[in-house]
Amino acid sequence: MATKLTTEEAIERARRLQEDRLTAVQTVAEARQAVTDVREETARELAELQARIADRVSAAERDDVRAWNAALSAGWSADELRKIGFSEPDKKARTRRRSTRKTSTSTTSAAATESHSETPHEG
Repeated sequence: MATKLTTEEAIERARRLQEDRLTAVQTVAEARQAVTDVREETARELAELQARIADRVSAAERDDVRAWNAALSAGWSADELRKIGFSEPDKKARTRRRSTRKTSTSTTSAAATESHSETPHEG
């Protein structure tokens, strides 16, 4: 026949059920922390990989600019290199480009001013 449940037995059964529930919550908490840890680690690894890739691309672009400039120094013109099939480097040295533009712009402006001032005198 059915035995009567004592107060102590009822509390013990409830305690075991509660422990199982707490264990389940602990398992969820640990799994969530593992997800957070993996995400942080992979984000750090991704950032490091992207930095290494960017360095490799930058180095290749610098080499490309150097090779282009070496071809120009060897006597090839930019037009000749384009006719051969080489476009100008995607990344030119920015400091050189700025100084070249300032120089060429001022030279072009000076030449344009001189030619405009000479034109009326020639005519």
